[in-house]
Formats: sequence, C-alpha cells, structure tokens
Amino acid sequence: MKHQKRAFLFLQGVCSPFYQRLAKRLVNDGHSVVKVNFNAGDIAYWQRTHGQSHLFRGPTAELPGYIKSLWQRYAITDQVVFGDRRPIHRPAVDNAAAAGIRTHVFEEGYFRPFWITLEREGVNGHSLLPRDPSWFYETGKALPELPAPVRFRSSFKIRAMHDVGYHLAGLANPLVAPHYRNHAPITAPVEYAGYLKRFAQLKAAWKKRDAERIKALIESGRPYFMLPLQLNSDAQIRDHSPYANMQEVMDDVMASFAKHAPSDSQLCIKNHPLDMGLVNYPKIIKQLAERHGLQGRIVYLESGDLNALLKHAKGNVTVNSTVGIVSLEKNCPTYALSDPIYNLDGLTYQGGLADFWQQPQPPNSELFGYFQKTVMHAVQVNGGYYCQPGIDLAVDNAARILEACPSPLEKLL
Repeated sequence: MKHQKRAFLFLQGVCSPFYQRLAKRLVNDGHSVVKVNFNAGDIAYWQRTHGQSHLFRGPTAELPGYIKSLWQRYAITDQVVFGDRRPIHRPAVDNAAAAGIRTHVFEEGYFRPFWITLEREGVNGHSLLPRDPSWFYETGKALPELPAPVRFRSSFKIRAMHDVGYHLAGLANPLVAPHYRNHAPITAPVEYAGYLKRFAQLKAAWKKRDAERIKALIESGRPYFMLPLQLNSDAQIRDHSPYANMQEVMDDVMASFAKHAPSDSQLCIKNHPLDMGLVNYPKIIKQLAERHGLQGRIVYLESGDLNALLKHAKGNVTVNSTVGIVSLEKNCPTYALSDPIYNLDGLTYQGGLADFWQQPQPPNSELFGYFQKTVMHAVQVNGGYYCQPGIDLAVDNAARILEACPSPLEKLL
C-alpha cells in the first residue's frame, strides 16, 4: 500500500538502536528523515545514512527558533519524540499543532512486557484518550478481539548495556554539546553506583526477608492496603503529578491512613524494582510512622511478588503508575492520587481517599476489559526498545502507524 511521502523530524530517543532502525525503515519506504542530536550519546546511536542529521549546540533559549527553522527548511510534516515532557522536546511539542505538524510520542508501554506506547500529541496526563467510561464501553464492544502479542525475551542486562554505552559516549559532551543538560535529575555515574550498591544488598538479604514478610502479611488475616512506590526521577511524578517526590506521597497517604483506615488494617509500602537506592526509605518511613502514630502498622518491602500482594490486598493506592493497571487486572480496588489514563468512574475509586480506606470498591471487570482492548488497539504497539527481536517487531508495527493518517486512536475518535 502506497503512503503519501512525509518528512519526519526525529528528536531525542530511547538509549538503544531503535530510533536509527525505525528511521532506516521510513527512508526505505520513501519518506525523508531529519535527526536532531543533542549530545554525544545521541550521535553514537545514530547513523548519518538514514537521512540528514544536525547537532544542536546552543543554549535551550535558542531551541524554539532552531526547531522552527528545521521545520521550514525540510518541510517537516511529522515529528517523533520519546517522552513529551523532556525540556528539549517542549518547544517542538508545544508549537507543532499551530504549524500543522503531527507529533508522535513514544513511551514505555501502558501494558507490559510485550508492548510500547505510541500516541499522537501526548502520553499519560496529556493523552488524547477520552476520560469517559461510556466511550470505552461503546468502542471496546465494537472492536475485534485482540490477537495475542508476539512474545520475546528482553533482559535487564541488554537495557543496562545500551544505557552504559550511551552515557560513556556522553563523556564527550563538554566538547561536543557544552550547553546540554540531561532531563534526568540524577547523573548516570551516581545512578550506576546506586544500582550496584542496591543489587549487592538485594542478593545478600532482601529476597529472603521480604518473602517472609509477605507470607506473614497474607497469612495474618489482617486487612492490608498497598502503596507501591514510583521513581522520583520519573516524568510521571515530576510532570504528571501534584507531588515533588515519593516522600510527599507517603506523608499524604500515611496521614490519611492513620485518620481514616480501619484500626486493624496495615499499609504495605513496596519500593520500585528499579529504584537506585539513593533515598533511605526505611528511615523516612520510620519517621513518618512515628509522626502519624502508625508504629507496627507499616510493612516495608524492597522486593517481592507484586501480583501476589495485589491479589490479597484490600486496596491499592498509586499516583499514576502502570501498577494501577496491574491492580485493575487483578480486580483489586484502586485509588489514583493523580489523573492517569485509567482514572475512570467504574475502574478507580472516584471519592476521597478518606472514604476509600473504609469502602474500597473493586473495578468493573467488563469495563476494564473494554478499556484494555481499546487502549491496546489505539495506542499500544507490540514490540520493545532494547533486544533485537523486540526492536524488529516495534519497527515494523510502529512504522505502519507513523505512515498511516489518521492514527488508530484518531480513527476511533
């Protein structure tokens, strides 16, 4: 099927060969591709053979004008970004619609592990997905059943290797891109040191200890609620929530739990599996428990089977994590402190947190089925960013969506 020839501007991508492979596919299909590199890592993961590439070396204040000049020079029709809230992406994303340019945003999958997200204009809190349960009912009913995803194995080791390679190249940034500042609040060396320390401890002590804590929690028969932590550095917290960090979230949730939850209930706080270990959560939680009079009612876990925990929990409180979707899949009552795509009447609890502790209501499983089917059809792509089989799948499936107009979601809307 022939597509209209388009001109794609690629901005910053994920730390992997995915972008250059996708660009090569688009060029082979007859489209033109222009790439903006912002640092040495971007250059290392890009090959000039896939079209024009430019290095932006100026201060951020010059970026809006620079992007507009590229739009005009190359008659850009579409732009591709990974994450719509990175500071270097904001001038492009914010001004594209007025210039008649389509924005395609990649992100990690809402449903994992065999899916990635590809949306028009924005993701998460800026998604074009409606917040109307009846729309999901009607749309989901009319859609065909989803085929099973093609499965692949992507190890954390492959992802880590790409990340290290990208940041090793970044050692040249003072020369190559003197004004570049990473969107992440923590530098790569600090992050790696945190991981090494954390996973050394994990092997030594946590798994056995946490497995015993989970067993005791479930077998005690006492009701418990879950609070899975998110990463402080994640755009979900920094850009898509009213909180500055997870300490604020825990303080809020624990204060409410102390005042309103049944006196025999416990709160189980579980750390994120990719936490860098730079925040001393056990110490913070101990202080917050003392402040709110919750000694003996808080269970803290560094590791453990989240699926098993959600299966037995009275409820789950999240800001906007994809754990919320897992929670809904497990039919666990769920409360969202922010406004993720699944924050719908009939899925998440729509009253206040104070009432949630007393009368948690499970999600409507029929509505969740239609929600899942619609989201999968509209904005999920079977594939991955890091391993070869995952990238092969993602390139094939994403290219079809990028070349199609309108997008699957726009057709449904």
